[in-house]
Amino acid sequence: MKCVLVTGGSRGIGSAICKKLAIEANYHILINYHSNKTAAEATLQEVQKLGGTGEILGFDVSNYEEVQATLTKWQEANPEAIVEAIVNNAGITKDGLFMWMTPEDWNGVVNTSLNGFFNVTQFFIQKMLRNKYGRIVNMVSVSGVKGTAGQTNYSAAKGAIVAATKALAQEVAKRNITVNAVAPGFIRTDMTSQLDEKELLKLIPVNRFGEAEEVADLVSFLISKKSSYITGEIININGGIYS
Repeated sequence: MKCVLVTGGSRGIGSAICKKLAIEANYHILINYHSNKTAAEATLQEVQKLGGTGEILGFDVSNYEEVQATLTKWQEANPEAIVEAIVNNAGITKDGLFMWMTPEDWNGVVNTSLNGFFNVTQFFIQKMLRNKYGRIVNMVSVSGVKGTAGQTNYSAAKGAIVAATKALAQEVAKRNITVNAVAPGFIRTDMTSQLDEKELLKLIPVNRFGEAEEVADLVSFLISKKSSYITGEIININGGIYS
């Protein structure tokens, strides 16, 4: 059984990715969630409706021990399963000006995005190296390449993953493992629902927010065999707001 793990797969872009992979990739889909089990189950139902197979896995990506325990238990229960692809999508925002930022708001955001990438990817990387195949896609953000005021914590976390993507890509390329990052701009999801869309449209050359499905299309391509010669890349998907 060949699998793809999507962290933060229950809602928004993560859910769209799971649904897209159900149609386009021949993978059993592991849908990770942290707190919203109902949303994860709804995504799984959609995956099954679209003809895919999957299951939900609850764990906090920022908690190393929890990640290790949950994934080890899953691997032991599924000894034949091979996780060939990982989408590191889990992330949170706690926006605010840096001068007033609390250690909790800094650490929460950095731990989820950056340490989550380490905890999950590191669990599987040796197996991928042994199998001589793998696809790792890290969800970053326009904030991680351009920087965004009020998001110093989020920009720091995503910018660190940008650099880690480039470094890890060089380490594992000889074993047919690609590592890329996708940097969305303003995408219509729960996470952006509080933003003033009318005001922000003035900044976006294509004059609209992106759709989660459009990001999922790009991720699906990077997970596929078609993208074999692309690695260490940060691909912006932001309607021309920044390149």
